[in-house]
Amino acid sequence: MIEQESAPNLAWKLWIYTNYDCNLSCSYCVAESTPRAPRDAIGLENAQRLVDEAVELGFKELFFTGGEPFILDDIYVMLAYASARLKTTVLTNAMLFNGRRLARLLEIANPNLQVQVSLDGGRAEHHDAYRGPGSWKKTVAGIRTLQDNGFKVRLGTTKTPVNSAHLDELRDFRHSLGIADEDHFIRPLARRGFSSEGLEVGPGTLIPEITATINGIYWHPLASPSSEDMLVTKQLFPLSAAVTCVQKNLAAQPDGIQELMEFN
Repeated sequence: MIEQESAPNLAWKLWIYTNYDCNLSCSYCVAESTPRAPRDAIGLENAQRLVDEAVELGFKELFFTGGEPFILDDIYVMLAYASARLKTTVLTNAMLFNGRRLARLLEIANPNLQVQVSLDGGRAEHHDAYRGPGSWKKTVAGIRTLQDNGFKVRLGTTKTPVNSAHLDELRDFRHSLGIADEDHFIRPLARRGFSSEGLEVGPGTLIPEITATINGIYWHPLASPSSEDMLVTKQLFPLSAAVTCVQKNLAAQPDGIQELMEFN
């Protein structure tokens, strides 16, 4: 196990990009995901090996993201395998939970598995502006479906020029859904991927959160497939090599390291 004390400000979370294709075309997507994006799936074997190595290295949490993970047929096996070993969160737009997908998710439900849904507003116009017409209604229906089937739902919100003046309204709507304050995460818009507005972020401003994709290991999940500045190594394995590289980069940074921000 790598000594965590030797890695100041390293967030011991492992992010896994399961795929890059999505059922939405969000105009601010840092991952550059659309229905036409190449799938670039991580694959079940790679995902399971990443989980095993994360456990060995002492990681505390796993996050599965995309694209839309629930497009994949093998996502349920990935989540079952991961959540049997570590606290696991899967990020989703919650628009696909009906029929067979919902049934398969229910089969693997356990206290170690959390679902985080992207919701940008308490009204459709605050959410749909970046995510597409009709997406808010379907996402809210998905949240309610998850809750009706016993899942604890967390929310992830991107603060945008459209919704920034209406976050109190979103808070009230969240309360109406029975979601607690500690289960709602609001992050600023980042100028990454498709987004031409927002904060400029990079390895020099972000606390690293090791992120695995089929293209290699990145500094942070805000990396897009074209984010060369965030690329740690093109080799997925061993995961320990990427962690060591990040630790060395952190140790070499000047005193401003305390100013690195958590951004998720």
